[in-house]
Amino acid sequence: MTFPQDLSQRSWERIGEGLRELADSSVWWLADWLIFGETAYGVRRYREAIDRTGLDHQTLRNYAWVARRFEHRRRRDGLSFAHHAEVTRLSPPEQDYWLRRAEQQKWSRNELRRAVRAGLAEQRSPVGDDGHQACRLDERDAPDEPRGAAELRGVATLTIELSVGQLDHYSRVAAAHGLPVATWVSQVLAAADRHPA
Repeated sequence: MTFPQDLSQRSWERIGEGLRELADSSVWWLADWLIFGETAYGVRRYREAIDRTGLDHQTLRNYAWVARRFEHRRRRDGLSFAHHAEVTRLSPPEQDYWLRRAEQQKWSRNELRRAVRAGLAEQRSPVGDDGHQACRLDERDAPDEPRGAAELRGVATLTIELSVGQLDHYSRVAAAHGLPVATWVSQVLAAADRHPA
């Protein structure tokens, strides 16, 4: 790529923004292409993808793993693929919570990573005097972990269906306490267990 000597700084900045968007979009495109190939053509997908793209097996596998966890409507244009990759091991509501915060706070990928790790560290700490702990969400559904492995480790997943309005409300309440939604819900449930009606 060559540039004219009289290129303005603003034009140079816009080109950089466009290149960043193109580079980030191309990762999503590669991932979606790979997933389609896997679905349509099966077994030889990675060998063919490696031959066609020049990327290694693990890189392609990671791209597809992230893309499978974010259907198109949940991908945030204002955040990079790397932002999404940081939260793939979380439940979809937690992913949305952290990505929404990253977008609002204009966090870099590293800032999001630090915030998520701090939130997960809180989840590992005891919730109350009774020794109950919040669920450890960071180890569930890892790419190399077989299905059902979390249950074998004694970790259970609770799925609660909420309206978008309810989730937003609970996310705001949890954020007011400085907690991710899952941690806040775990603490509310632990408190209810200690004080039954």
